[in-house]
Amino acid sequence: MLVPHSILRGTPARIVGFDTRRGLATVSTAKKEGNISSVFVSLSGTESEPLPSRFADLKGRLIGGHEDLLRDSWKRLLRDIREEIEVVAQLGCKVVPEIQFKDLGKAPEPFQIEHRKRGVAIIRDVVPESTALQYKEDIRAYVKDNPQTKAFPPNDPQVFELYWSPSQIRARAHPNLIATQRFLMEFWHSKDQNALISSSHPTAYADRLRIRQPGDAGFALGPHVDGGSVERWEEEGYGRGGVYDKIWQGKWEEYDPWESSCRLPAVADLYNGAGACSMFRMYQGWLAMSTTGPGEGTLLVNPLFSRATVYFLLRPFFSPRRTPDATSNASTMTRLLDSNNWQLDPQPSSLLQGATPSHAQELNATLHPHLDLARSMVHVPEVRPGDYVAWHCDTIHAVDKTHTGSSDSSVMYIPACPLTEANAEYLVRQREAFVDGTPGPDFPGGKGESEHLGRYTADYVQRTISLEAQRAMGLAKWDMHEPGLRHGQRKMLERANEILGF
Repeated sequence: MLVPHSILRGTPARIVGFDTRRGLATVSTAKKEGNISSVFVSLSGTESEPLPSRFADLKGRLIGGHEDLLRDSWKRLLRDIREEIEVVAQLGCKVVPEIQFKDLGKAPEPFQIEHRKRGVAIIRDVVPESTALQYKEDIRAYVKDNPQTKAFPPNDPQVFELYWSPSQIRARAHPNLIATQRFLMEFWHSKDQNALISSSHPTAYADRLRIRQPGDAGFALGPHVDGGSVERWEEEGYGRGGVYDKIWQGKWEEYDPWESSCRLPAVADLYNGAGACSMFRMYQGWLAMSTTGPGEGTLLVNPLFSRATVYFLLRPFFSPRRTPDATSNASTMTRLLDSNNWQLDPQPSSLLQGATPSHAQELNATLHPHLDLARSMVHVPEVRPGDYVAWHCDTIHAVDKTHTGSSDSSVMYIPACPLTEANAEYLVRQREAFVDGTPGPDFPGGKGESEHLGRYTADYVQRTISLEAQRAMGLAKWDMHEPGLRHGQRKMLERANEILGF
């Protein structure tokens, strides 16, 4: 049964309303036209301005009464990071756990342990290689038929402002891809069994794609974390769910990056940033459309994972007593990085290293010296067309500064998103963007693909993709009577159907 046009187009009530879960007015504000460079200060050519003084007050509130515990926790953290970096550097890309798609139903325990520890994984052969290669050829034909397609850099396209190409829709709808998303998201857990969330019901998030050519040095994304920047410290951001409370209390070892219920009230986009994600992505991920190895325009990740998160969150509270100068050698640098050379700031400043409102959180060796990014950032192993790479939403990641390979490095960005109230609300707006052929609500606006030749219509998609894939796109009603549902899951399916207009 096709969804009525009135539901696909939504109603004013679905565009502007009051979000009782967050206690905030929610307005669908169109974003200005742009490209992926809008997301990163380092790519946009803009200068990061000092944060207002309210951030100094915020930092004081976050750690007030826990100062002594925080000092001790910082020392433990630096010691632990130093030891773990040696492990990561020795293993290199072998530190990234891998599993074959056919083995997802019986995942070996070593894979599970390493994935929880590292926050990253490669799932091999999710779609047949021939299928993935055909996706790429069809994308090239789609771009050729639509030369007005925007991309970055404009003079030498590598990352395309495409969200609704036939290949992207088919890939997101592939049953193996959906099964992989479900497998990964079930590594998460909720301490509240009645929380309105289901990691067993993936939802589709329309993101970009990349076809990076050999020699490219323009798409040089340094180490960064998506999902907001200053929001991680703000009380009206991640503070709404107390996501990082254990860290502020000096008990970082008790912080659980896999607990989902605390993230439901969190707001990751307080500033309507271009590309800032308002949907809860448990994982970021991409589907490979090329054979690509280390150094060939591919992904780097930081397998320190939760330790790295703790570090960049606590870094703004500490400063060195002595700093490097022109005469500093390796021995001097070791002493300068020692915890004894670092002190908790007696008076908090407004500085949040690498965090700029409406942009992604960026990291570098100067601002985050203890992470030793040159050694702790590692390439993912070689991938082949049809492999899926996924990393936890808090993971620091980057791409090769220069593509030194001899063939294209091509991926479709496809994250893994659970069913939540906020995600269902996003699906309503994204569904309208799909009908119109415009970028999703999180992305730079403009007419997008609205005039593109060969773009699938809503009627065609509903006739050709599975019911499960239609549900993931917000095009079909969820089954509240599905066997084995927990109470919170059933209530979430019911609530999602209400939000989606079914």
